[in-house]
Amino acid sequence: MASDLTCPDCGAVYAAGPDEPWRCGCGHALEFTERPHPQGDPLPLHNLDTSEGLWTFFEFLPIEQHVTFYEGFTPLVDAPDWDAQFKLEYVFPTGSFKDRGATTTLSRAVELGVEKVIEDSSGNAGASIATYAARAGLAADIYVPADVNQSKLMTIQRADARPVRVEGTREDVTAACLEAVEGDAGDTEADERDAPDQTGEGWYASHAWNPAFYAGTMTFAFEVAAQQGWTVPDAVVLPIGHGTLFLGAYRGFSLLNEAGIVDGMPRLLGAQAAGYAPIVAALGGEPTDDDGTRATIADGIQITEPARGTEILEAIEATDGDAIALGDDPIESTLDRLHRTGFYVEPTCAVAPAALEQYRERGVLDPDDDVVVPLTGSGLKTL
Repeated sequence: MASDLTCPDCGAVYAAGPDEPWRCGCGHALEFTERPHPQGDPLPLHNLDTSEGLWTFFEFLPIEQHVTFYEGFTPLVDAPDWDAQFKLEYVFPTGSFKDRGATTTLSRAVELGVEKVIEDSSGNAGASIATYAARAGLAADIYVPADVNQSKLMTIQRADARPVRVEGTREDVTAACLEAVEGDAGDTEADERDAPDQTGEGWYASHAWNPAFYAGTMTFAFEVAAQQGWTVPDAVVLPIGHGTLFLGAYRGFSLLNEAGIVDGMPRLLGAQAAGYAPIVAALGGEPTDDDGTRATIADGIQITEPARGTEILEAIEATDGDAIALGDDPIESTLDRLHRTGFYVEPTCAVAPAALEQYRERGVLDPDDDVVVPLTGSGLKTL
């Protein structure tokens, strides 16, 4: 039985089904009514059967496994030049950490009997949802910017999904996608408290709104803890666009603490692109480059209105974290440095390692802190 959805803000509950709303009538993002915890002590990593990939942690997930490539347990490797450990999230099937959320989201879609999924994305999430929809045998429409990277567009097309290219900003892409999701419902006079049902062209497999996606990204935290002997690092430095990995990490480490598996939370330190840094601005930081320009290289996190911005800020406050914005120069120099040391990643991926250096320069991190940084996307996607 698929888990129902609830609003943590107003308490409304919505029955699971292919027409379930993509957000609450009050405007808040929805969560699962179920929040499962495992029983007993965890096995050490060398005794843990990881053949199911991230689904090894099924006891934490309010979704049954239906659609998978047995993805997960990405390597956690030493990066001496950065005095940190890099988690190689770019070795997933589609070359991006977004596969964590795609496997759980499409598994949820199968649970609900969905026939078609719709997603909006700058590229990586769309490629991932398209690929996993193909694995599930479901139709998929992927709304993307008109200037989407060609390699990501080809991934969507080759998976037999339908790319819908939208002129304008990233927010324009989302607006066009939601119009398709809600169909004619958006033109009717509805009570403003009514939740927007998915009564249009398909089920909204949103990496920003759908709680199933975050059920997948929180496995990042489970893997890090398992790979460190069921301990947590002092800090994790992560990119923030919509914050799917950032919030996933927060949820995962929080659940591990609630289950009594680990003791303590890492500091969650965010990295945004200059000019696309609403979280930095909300914290009172400088959201643009020194000359007021926007970063152009990190297209994967060019989000001005994160769907769960309040939750990101709460996670930062709860973990004594922070967020900073970076311009093109430090991102480009860090990208070159990553490539020279064997980490072939895409430009957006360089934002978090670049932020790591600035956090150290500002004294936010001590030299001997145990720090983990995810490398989120493959450089092959830039070809």
